[in-house]
Amino acid sequence: MSVPLILILILLFFPALLWKIFEETGHASWMSFVPVYNYYIWLQIIGKPIWWFIFLLIPFINYFMVFLMVVETTKCYKKYDLGNQALAAVFPFIYLPYLGLSSKETYLDPKDRPKIKKTWIREWVDAIIFAVIAATIIRMFLVEAYTIPTSSMEKSLLVGDFLFVSKFAYGPKVPNTPIAFPFVHHTMPLTQQSKSYLEWIKLPYYRFTGFGDVQRNDAVVFNYPGGDTVVLERQNEDYYRIVRDAEREFKNRFPERYYPGMGRQAVWKNYNVTARPVDKRENYIKRCVALPGDTLEIRDQQVYIDGQKGENPEEMQFSYRVETKGMPLSDRVLRDLNVSQEDIRNYKMTGYLHLTQEKADKLAQIPVVSKLERNSIPDGTWDPNIFPFDSRYNWNVDNFGPLYIPEAGATVTLTMDNLPLYEKIIGTYEGNDLEVKDEEIIINGEKADSYTFKYDYYWMMGDNRHNSADSRFWGFVPEDHVVGKAVFVWLSLDKDKSLFGGKIRWDKLFRVIH
Repeated sequence: MSVPLILILILLFFPALLWKIFEETGHASWMSFVPVYNYYIWLQIIGKPIWWFIFLLIPFINYFMVFLMVVETTKCYKKYDLGNQALAAVFPFIYLPYLGLSSKETYLDPKDRPKIKKTWIREWVDAIIFAVIAATIIRMFLVEAYTIPTSSMEKSLLVGDFLFVSKFAYGPKVPNTPIAFPFVHHTMPLTQQSKSYLEWIKLPYYRFTGFGDVQRNDAVVFNYPGGDTVVLERQNEDYYRIVRDAEREFKNRFPERYYPGMGRQAVWKNYNVTARPVDKRENYIKRCVALPGDTLEIRDQQVYIDGQKGENPEEMQFSYRVETKGMPLSDRVLRDLNVSQEDIRNYKMTGYLHLTQEKADKLAQIPVVSKLERNSIPDGTWDPNIFPFDSRYNWNVDNFGPLYIPEAGATVTLTMDNLPLYEKIIGTYEGNDLEVKDEEIIINGEKADSYTFKYDYYWMMGDNRHNSADSRFWGFVPEDHVVGKAVFVWLSLDKDKSLFGGKIRWDKLFRVIH
């Protein structure tokens, strides 16, 4: 039986818990088992208007309404204190039958209920609890606010952009860790290492039906795949890159004593390393350039999908080497070109600028500029920090692939040569026991020469192509990591132009994300 069907059945027959309360209030107990009608009677019992029924028809909001009706039911049994109401909300399957069956509890019609004067503390507590629960449901299942912290999507999305991400666009996910401190992601406020969630209950991956599927060139928010393991002292760095760098360093410094895994052991010995569930990994935003079933290739900085040129973002940026006739470019010239303060500082140190094609053309016309050249890494030059981190694949940020993007249900032939491409999918994302013995691939204890994928996978890249840590650096994004679609920028602050949080970019407000 599917998860949505189970949840729908629970919702439809939830009032059956009140069968004795139905009897006590003059209604036949069988009415509590009649879907939809049982909620109509329940609203009468707690003295609430029929328009409440409208909210019971709104997905996800209806679950909040049910808990609100549970609390109202406790009031009909003179349970006005916060403790009893909380118990009823947390354990309704026990508390509601108890109210109807207990000889100690008697029903009081809402019309006869005395007016309870709440203290100002209780008023505030009730308001805060209501707001927290409502906001949690909204951000978990409907819409969540995010901010852009890095320049990896410039100039399409800017550092300081505040945007809304639609969970309904692709369907909201059931949280893997439902017990968590509200409004924070993975770490408690004012701490650096304390987890904000409990792992007593872990739910499997499930996504509700949404308005559609991820489309090519969507701006997608997702949980960073490499964030499954984190070095707490170096959270802004990729754990796997830290380990790879440590392995290379030990191999170069101690060639006689080196053995595979020495670098990893050193990292675990000298740092605090922790694992995080999918929903508590860092949130990234990139553009989806390849979908499940696509074959992706990058040739001389141009993305190709199934051999055809991919669509380039209008505000795509690359790194340019700038040479001038004498003094470097002034800050004023660069600001006129809308170059960020971060890029200005980088230019002063390195002589490189991240520019769109339009800005590059304008800069080339400035008389003081003697040479403007886009950076390019030759085809066949291997970058060890580029996925799959194997010298058999001489790939880099500008020349990459071809690479098949896995699709659920598709089968690939496995060899020792292509195993580096899919080993993390097989072993980590899809939970198999993967090992190699005597040049043979063993999956779940059996020799394997092929593999059938369970999930869909995506390829994400930043629009700032030479300044983006994206799939080129860590590989595929599994479907269970996809959070939602970035749809709307409601505020944009230029932090370079104000000491007080940033100056508002008035021309960047209220824009739809393309």
